[in-house]
Amino acid sequence: MQQVDHEIDDRLFRNAMGSFATGVTVITTEVAEEVHGMTANAFMSISLNPKLVAISIGENARMHQHIKDANQFAINILSSDQQNVSKQFSGQLNGESEITFATYKGLPILEDGLAVVTCKLYSEYVVGDHTVFIGHVTGVKLEQKDPLLFSQGKYRELKELEE
Repeated sequence: MQQVDHEIDDRLFRNAMGSFATGVTVITTEVAEEVHGMTANAFMSISLNPKLVAISIGENARMHQHIKDANQFAINILSSDQQNVSKQFSGQLNGESEITFATYKGLPILEDGLAVVTCKLYSEYVVGDHTVFIGHVTGVKLEQKDPLLFSQGKYRELKELEE
């Protein structure tokens, strides 16, 4: 095990990690006929063969146990017009608005997103105060839209650079 420098300030570390621009996802699953969702940006592709993806969920998040119980989850990659959807599932909106879910591959998914990736739980690894859940991809849906981005504590939109 590597030694960790405990002198690094938590806020400095969070700010540095937050400067990495990411897409925004909402992880959804269903347990006992109740739909659960959580905004997350810790998502990545792991393998093409087999098709595997990873999400990282904090041990104190309610979604942590929901994924274990359901043994499956969907990753809803949000489009640039879904900022309020992201805010709702991260608890940033005071009044809870009604969200309508569709079903795809037996999982609740959000409509009007950029993409959806459905997964069966493949493996999990406890790493620090998070669990990395590896999902075996069971389905993919993709629309032609722009992604919702997040960096330095703000939502952002994609802009093409001139060459």
